[in-house]
Amino acid sequence: MRVRSVAGQVFLWLLVVVVLLVAAALAALILQARSYAARDAEHRTRAAASVLAQVPTVVGAMDSADPTAVLQPLAVQVRNNGGFDYVVFAGVDGTRYASSGHPELIGQHIYGPLQRELEGPVTVTMNNPLSHDVESSAPVIRSDGSVAGLVQVGYFVESTVGAVSGQLPVLFGGAAAALAAGTGGAVLVRRRLRRQTHGLGPAEMTRMYEHHDAVLHAVREGVLIVGEGGRVLLANDEARRLLALPPEVEGRPVTELGLDPGLAELLGSGRVATDEVHLAEDRLLAVNCRSTAPFGGGAGSVATLRDTTELRALAGQAEAARARLRLLYDAGLRVGTTLDVVCTAQELADVAVPRFADFVTVELAEAVLQGDEPLLGTGKTRAPQIRRVAAGGIRDDWPFYPVGSLISPLPGTPEETAMGSGRAVLAADLHHAQAWRERDPRTADRVLAYGVRSLISVPLRARGLTLGTVSFWRAESGPFGQEDVALAEELAARAAMCIDNARRYTREHQMAEALQRSLLPRGVPEQNALQVAYRYLPAQQGVGGDWFDVVPLPGFRVALVVGDVVGHGLHAAATMGRLRTAVLNFAALDLPPDELLARLDDLVARLDQGEPAAGEGDSEGEGQGEQATVTGATCLYVIYDPVSGHCTMAGAGHPPPVLLHTDGSVENVDLPAGPPLGVGGLPFETTERQLAPGTVLVLYTDGLVTDRDRDLDNGLAALRATLAGVRTGGSPDDTCQAVFAALVPPHPSDDIALLVARTRLLDPSRVAIWDVPDDFAAVSRIRKECADQLTAWGLEEVTFTTELILSELITNAIRYGTGPIRVRMLCDTSLVCEISDGSSTAPHLRYAATTDEGGRGLFLVAQLAERWGTRYTARGKVIWSEQPLTMPEFHFDAMPL
Repeated sequence: MRVRSVAGQVFLWLLVVVVLLVAAALAALILQARSYAARDAEHRTRAAASVLAQVPTVVGAMDSADPTAVLQPLAVQVRNNGGFDYVVFAGVDGTRYASSGHPELIGQHIYGPLQRELEGPVTVTMNNPLSHDVESSAPVIRSDGSVAGLVQVGYFVESTVGAVSGQLPVLFGGAAAALAAGTGGAVLVRRRLRRQTHGLGPAEMTRMYEHHDAVLHAVREGVLIVGEGGRVLLANDEARRLLALPPEVEGRPVTELGLDPGLAELLGSGRVATDEVHLAEDRLLAVNCRSTAPFGGGAGSVATLRDTTELRALAGQAEAARARLRLLYDAGLRVGTTLDVVCTAQELADVAVPRFADFVTVELAEAVLQGDEPLLGTGKTRAPQIRRVAAGGIRDDWPFYPVGSLISPLPGTPEETAMGSGRAVLAADLHHAQAWRERDPRTADRVLAYGVRSLISVPLRARGLTLGTVSFWRAESGPFGQEDVALAEELAARAAMCIDNARRYTREHQMAEALQRSLLPRGVPEQNALQVAYRYLPAQQGVGGDWFDVVPLPGFRVALVVGDVVGHGLHAAATMGRLRTAVLNFAALDLPPDELLARLDDLVARLDQGEPAAGEGDSEGEGQGEQATVTGATCLYVIYDPVSGHCTMAGAGHPPPVLLHTDGSVENVDLPAGPPLGVGGLPFETTERQLAPGTVLVLYTDGLVTDRDRDLDNGLAALRATLAGVRTGGSPDDTCQAVFAALVPPHPSDDIALLVARTRLLDPSRVAIWDVPDDFAAVSRIRKECADQLTAWGLEEVTFTTELILSELITNAIRYGTGPIRVRMLCDTSLVCEISDGSSTAPHLRYAATTDEGGRGLFLVAQLAERWGTRYTARGKVIWSEQPLTMPEFHFDAMPL
């Protein structure tokens, strides 16, 4: 029966191979045993002959009268103990002295010549059809080196072969077992092959593998099978071509094939992959990888490789798009970090170099730099010029106009065209940009000689306004193309919004600062009580609500005011103006510090109650986020009297003043801080100090002593240390300069107000005081004494009007007031008359009718004096009047009496 299946043919071949292998093993075993026995016989006989030849007994026996008697027993003993077939001792002439195997041969001559045996040990193998003998001979040497005889030891190898033949049944049994095992294995292999080949015959199998090879090597996809351990098992022709594999690739690890690390890792790991793109030299390969285990294969994976090099251009475009998106994203983060116009423009230049352009220049309209909207027509002929405010490049020696230069965007130039059209203008090759070259041929030639060859000019537009232009230049990188225009416009649009925000902030900051400065005092009023100097520094990021004031009061007294409204911006500046005006008005009432702060506190509380919340009442929502209430304002109010040197002060949540005494010591006034204005519910306390002439009063806002890196205690300590180092007797202006130099940070985040005043005392000779009895008759006497004092002061010119004023005021005090009554005249820059009494009833001006007999006294005083008024003291009130030292021309007939 003909075996048709591959499994049957494999079974027969395996059976024949097993039989042949068993027979070969038996033959090899017998031959190996025979060879081993021959080598063993040679070694043993040679060793025995050599040892016997050196035994002293043998040498002595050879020379004895009866050698046989000694040597024959020795030969028999050696043969029996050593397992040899025979041992022979013979003399030099070849006569046997002893023979263990054949004693009858003793005395007979040994066969053959002995010349070679007497020279040294010799081993001879004798082969014949019936036996295989090994014989070793060794000469017996006397002590003097002469040969005494010969020793021969013989061994028959056929005895060893016979021992092996006795083991042949065991060998054949093992061979039969091996044959049975091989046959069983062949049966198992036959069954497995039958399952795997599905009973296909050789023809079918041949045809199937031919188709497999045709498909494997003809497809245009690379196929690579990687086994366990990451070694290549199979690679078709396309895989070899795509990966540039060496000829002998099977069995080598994929990591040693010189592949891209990412591709080698994928092929070696065996992880599942679908259309992963990897680089192989100059090709882009789409790789699919699957495990072979689920499909009947062993551990490993099969990978298919598809050449996608034609997608390189698309991949490059995608990468370029990603790079542009990253640039736009970074521009959104890096441009507009501050609210400074010039800084924002520089940020635009920095972010575009070198990722988009080699050089960038930014020009803005002059009005934009001032915070205003650009004028219409900017960029047209005879229109306002634009100024270069920022530049950046891959090198610092660029050939363009320097920062700060005025640029004339003439018609036809890229800048003018961009600003006029509102769209970006591309000059791919500047050698052909005639209008640009004609504007300034020398500069244009310098730019071209530098290597700059391409330009994109983009207008900076925001809210329909053209703020300026930004120019992107390329020199070393490739020229700009149309695909770069959209990116340039997007960069410019984002930067323009940031620049416009900075411009609007600059405008609002300038408006708030202008409002703030307009609300602050423009100078120090003339007075002789204090020598005053001041400093004011607004915050860099938004003006605040700090203010100060020097207010002359009646009796040559002076009020010093320092205040702070928490917050920044227009609202804080406007609130500061309202509070300063209120303080001036309350100071005109000549109120003591605690009462003035109490009234100011009530005013702030009413302002808070009537103030709308942020954004209320504002349809456009402007001002949202501003502080809508005044709560948080602080104030320090100090009154100094140059006549007595008495100083009264009170604070509402404000840092206390610092005193620099004439001896150089510095003191923080222990002033009750009081609640901030607008809190309400708590009283304000005053502190009174007697100051020596020359004492320096230092008033300030918290911006001077506190910042991000310094708390109030450390700031006050630094202020005290600075004042302690000020030269004694120096001017208040020098003190301001020293304090500002030591304490003001480089970039203040809050407004700083500093007021320094050195005290003075009015000359006692310019002060006159009289006590007035409660008697109308004393009026004339007091009037006469006052007139004499005026004459002593050289003020005869104002004597008459002063007598009239004093007469009316003293008479009113006697008539309506209570004792004690006192008159005081002060002469300095003007003449002040004060009449004090113990009554708290304030007089008021009346306008008497023509038929009234009285009621014209205070009216007369108001007409004769430059100013007059009433102030209250702890013991009553003071009515005062102030007159110039020279009497103006006065017409009494014109007075409406």
